[in-house]
Formats: sequence, C-alpha cells, structure tokens
Amino acid sequence: MTKGVFHNQYMCSRPDDGHPGITLLGCPLDVTSSFRGGSKFGPDSIRRASWTLESYSPYLNLDLEDIAFSDTGDLELPPGNLLESLDGIGNAVAGILEKGQRPLLFGGEHLVTYPIMKAVKYKFPTVQVVHFDAHCDLRDEYEGQKLSHATVMKRVRELGVSRMHQIGIRSGTRQEFRELAPVDSPAMLAQCIDGAGPVYLSFDIDVFDPSLVPGVTTPEPGGLMFKEVMDYFRVLKGMQIVGADVVELAPDYDTTFVSSVCASKVTREIIMLLDSGIN
Repeated sequence: MTKGVFHNQYMCSRPDDGHPGITLLGCPLDVTSSFRGGSKFGPDSIRRASWTLESYSPYLNLDLEDIAFSDTGDLELPPGNLLESLDGIGNAVAGILEKGQRPLLFGGEHLVTYPIMKAVKYKFPTVQVVHFDAHCDLRDEYEGQKLSHATVMKRVRELGVSRMHQIGIRSGTRQEFRELAPVDSPAMLAQCIDGAGPVYLSFDIDVFDPSLVPGVTTPEPGGLMFKEVMDYFRVLKGMQIVGADVVELAPDYDTTFVSSVCASKVTREIIMLLDSGIN
C-alpha cells in the first residue's frame, strides 16, 4: 500500500493514527468491464479533483475540516489475477474494520463491492445495502463469468444482506428487473430503510445522467442530477453508514474533468455521511 502526498491524497485527509474514524483506499481493479475500460484511473482522478472543491458541504451542513479521516493510497493488485485481487481487497477492508474504522473505497470497477461486502457482512451481519447505479447488476453470470461488474449485486445479495435499496436503476434484463428492489424517491427510501441498523452505501457514478457525468465505463441516458442525489443523501445523514464505495469513474472519457469533479464531490458527501453516524 502506498501513501501519496499533496494531490495524491484526498483533500483534508490526515495521517492514519490507528484510532477509529474513516479510511479511504483506492482499488484500481479494471478487469471485467464489458463496454470500455479505464476505471483503474478513477482513484487518482478523484483525489486530484478533490483539490478543486471546498471542504464545506451546503447540502449536509458539514465540513471535512472537522472530520478525522485518512487516505492510505491505492491497494497494489496483482495483474492478471482476479481472484487474488478480490481476496486482497477483502483482506484490506477486514483490516480497516478490525481497527474500528469505516472504509471508503474508490474503484475501479463495481466488482470491488463484492469482496468489500463479504468483509462488512462478517463484521455487521444485519447490514443493508443502498445501491446507486444506472444498471441492475443482478445477472447470475455475464459472458460466462459469475464474478463481473454486471453480476456484483447478485453476488452481494447471495451473501444474505438484510435489505437492498436500489436507486436510479434504468438498465437491465427483464429478469433483473423482476429481482430489483427499486427506490423511486427520497421519501420512499426514508420509509423502507431501517434507520437504526448498519448500512453499506455503494455508489456507481453512472447513476448520474451522462450529460453531467460522461466519464464512465457504461453510460446510460435518463439518469439523476446532482441535486437529486443530495436529496437521497439527506435521508441517510446520521444513520450508521459502516462502509461505502465510489466506483466506475473512467476519467479519460471526459476531457472537461467534470466527471471527476462530480465523483470527488460525491466522495466528499459520503465521507460526511460516514462521520455523521459515528457515535
């Protein structure tokens, strides 16, 4: 694991002193992308974009300057070995949780959520999942593979999570939509979620409309705008968010850098959500 300096770390991050808080970790996994790759460059771009932002969030009325979190760099993943990479991600997250910290991981492709959730589910058996995405990701297999960005939520569901709340979904097979657990409004999320239980937040940035965020591996028209996402985040504020990920940014497909800024701004808000539920 490597530590960065200046723009190689997320703004306002502090050295890891081992005390409970929030730990950021990059997972540049980019193996099973089906349309176009490039998500391995996401973690670095999210960090660089953070330096264009203010530390204060007017959406949540919180400030990163008041939050203790560390950025431990990117996980070194063995090239060409998917299973070993997934094991490494899971072990790293288990280590973060063991220290009493809350993990926030940058992808990389969405498959990283599976090993993260294995570790989170072991630590928090009753965890529920809030899943922002354009795609269902509920296929049983994709192109002959059980482990894929297109099957990740199917694999997560098989871990036995207590509930799943899926937001922004607008693409998938007929069978996937039969299995979908859709949430169509912030009010519906507030009604469905167990606000007293542990929550894991998985955020695929292709949930945004591609007119706002074109720099993703699989763009899908008809998505959410930033303010709509913040309306959902307000519902989650103060809940026990025990971990999160931000995935599928492919910055090379957006020369304006706006996609990276949006992904980084979402990351800022998620750090605040993680902290807002720490007692």
